[in-house]
Amino acid sequence: MTDGRRPVQATSETGLRETALQETALQVATRVVAYAAPEPRDDHRALAVEMPVNLVYGSVPYAVMMATPADLEDFAYGFSLTEGIVAAADEIRGAAVEPGDGGLRLLVDLAPGRLREHLARKRAISGRTGCGVCGIEDLAALPRAETRAASGRVRVGAEAITRALSDLGDSQVLGRETRAVHAAAWARLDGSLVAVREDVGRHNALDKLIGALIRTGTDPAAGFLVITSRCSFEMVEKAAHFGASVLVAISAPTSLAIERARLHDMTLCAIARADSFTLFCGDERVVGRAG
Repeated sequence: MTDGRRPVQATSETGLRETALQETALQVATRVVAYAAPEPRDDHRALAVEMPVNLVYGSVPYAVMMATPADLEDFAYGFSLTEGIVAAADEIRGAAVEPGDGGLRLLVDLAPGRLREHLARKRAISGRTGCGVCGIEDLAALPRAETRAASGRVRVGAEAITRALSDLGDSQVLGRETRAVHAAAWARLDGSLVAVREDVGRHNALDKLIGALIRTGTDPAAGFLVITSRCSFEMVEKAAHFGASVLVAISAPTSLAIERARLHDMTLCAIARADSFTLFCGDERVVGRAG
């Protein structure tokens, strides 16, 4: 049995890859109490590993995130982009993971010019798995991406969305094992999945995916994003930082998510199920019928 605490380095190869479950899940003994049974029964269950990850730029700590210790190099790239620390992947020279006090340190090596700019405007944010704006000082600091969604030429067939949703379940390796993590996926315009990332934090899963995509030079106009979590405004903002035109969410959006999607000229599909999905804005990019 593993203690689940050794980090897993990123894999950037195109296509689906199996998550190393022995590194991201921990088997624990349990006792199951069934209302109709006279006695509890002994059992075991896989739990998702969650640990603090301290992102450090130029030896200066920036944020502590509660995360699944997998694909952390992707996380460094995606987080740096969606937090506005960098504007492109080539502004990061590399990332490394090292043990920290009770967790992990993710050391991000920025290009010299970008590091100077970052340190000049550094702000501290606290760890998060649910709230996306913990640590800001006033409403004016509410995150907002530059409007950089892909061009209006992107068209996604309804059948492609159905295909991506259908295939996503089989691709959530850690999710099937633990039932405790979120997933974010990138699908081609035909609905075939290219990459999937998982994490205990919904923001982290999307950051990991975006990091993997920018590291491989993925064209934002070549596909669409699918997330298994609630679609809040920060998820839309992260998608906009990457440049995605279409965001599909299994859960419902918030009112601010719709407002930001419209601001970024983004198509937002949510409450996406096997039999239907709901278009909240950007209807013109979704064509055809599902099934």
